[in-house]
Amino acid sequence: MAKAKVYLRRLGPVGVLAVIAASLPAIGGFALLGSMAWTGPWLKAQGEWGVVIYIGAFAVLAGLAVLPTYAQAVVGGFAFGLAVGGPAAISGFAGAAMIGYLIAWRASGNRVMEIIKEQPKWQAVYDALLRSGRFKALLIVTLIRIPPNSPFAITNLVMAATRVRPLTYLIGTVVGMAPRTIAAAYIGSGLKDLDFANPYKSWMFIITVVITVIVVGIIGSIANKAVAKVTLGPNTPNHPRN
Repeated sequence: MAKAKVYLRRLGPVGVLAVIAASLPAIGGFALLGSMAWTGPWLKAQGEWGVVIYIGAFAVLAGLAVLPTYAQAVVGGFAFGLAVGGPAAISGFAGAAMIGYLIAWRASGNRVMEIIKEQPKWQAVYDALLRSGRFKALLIVTLIRIPPNSPFAITNLVMAATRVRPLTYLIGTVVGMAPRTIAAAYIGSGLKDLDFANPYKSWMFIITVVITVIVVGIIGSIANKAVAKVTLGPNTPNHPRN
């Protein structure tokens, strides 16, 4: 805990952003899902403008680390169905990723790099991202984004602070996050039609959701192992210097 406080002080403005990114989205996510019963129908009632409003709000609120991407993707599926809500959610998090990237880029300066240089494992990841070829860097960004437990706002902050190329960052983000975003939108679309008066249909939906979550989790686990293999390699020190 003491070490974390030291790092936060040394990071300056980036430390403040990190605290916000780590705490606020979870709170906002529960609030958004709790209001979905009226938020979804309202967006749907706006017609085509509802999709535009949704994408814009998604980009700004997730980019500022106010709301998490998964909750907004669920709302998109609930409001517009999977066919429209899925692509709209992907557009929203792509815009959010760039907003978060630009904010962190301006705020970070050289503070993050000074800390990275003190930690061999962090330095190894940094080297793999920026000193390898573009394809390998794109692969790493994509793999980092795939796991469902990869925090969107924190990842934006870290990648911007370490100066990942913007195009590599954007493409890797879209490709990596698309599967879990589509899964969340699918869950939202199913919730709209959930009818407990029809037990068979309800149970089929619940089973499908469980299978979807398991599959996304397995893919994320594979991606985590792949990131470690690609970035660290067998000869990287396992323990940071004191």
